[in-house]
Amino acid sequence: MRVLLIGPPGSGKGTQAARIKDKVGIPHISSGDMLREAVAKDTPLGQKAHDYMSQGRLVPDDLVIEIILVRISQPDASTGFLLDGFPRTPPQAAALKKALTPHGFNIDHVIKIEVPDSVIIGRTTGRRIDPVTNKIYHSEFNPPPPEIAARVIQREDDEEVTLRKRLAKYHKDTQQVTDYYEQRGLLHIVNGVGKLEEVQQRIFSVIGLS
Repeated sequence: MRVLLIGPPGSGKGTQAARIKDKVGIPHISSGDMLREAVAKDTPLGQKAHDYMSQGRLVPDDLVIEIILVRISQPDASTGFLLDGFPRTPPQAAALKKALTPHGFNIDHVIKIEVPDSVIIGRTTGRRIDPVTNKIYHSEFNPPPPEIAARVIQREDDEEVTLRKRLAKYHKDTQQVTDYYEQRGLLHIVNGVGKLEEVQQRIFSVIGLS
């Protein structure tokens, strides 16, 4: 099974990706993580990516796809993979399909987790992290113990102004790519509001898992 996972920051996408991975036994592949890993390992493709990243430039689609192809050619991805962070545009989606086809790969499902911005803002702006243990708390749903409450911090990415900018960019970037996959009958829209187990069951249902 080869799955693309789409969702805004704070939608629970990472948690659900881990659950799909555990259920199906396929690797969760993040395009951002792959780029950072290739750079850290100083691979030939990583060196090329670093040249762009060090200058603050976007890594070209063809280079990202090359890195993805190297990753999904590894033994643990032989029966499938869960990809997130790419593609972000219809041209990237078309280029990914063109690159995968000669290798006998096709995307089976595209899952878009939908959560209203107001819910995401409530979830995310209340998040706090302990800089000593890196454990994450929430001021309303999971407050830190009194003995460490004074040292927990809010990350810049979790501040409301920053989050609204990230959400606006997400909506702008993903609308066209979700339209692309909807036109090809691959898109599943899943309500991401509710308990983790409820959202998990919705996802499992649309991709044919019990």
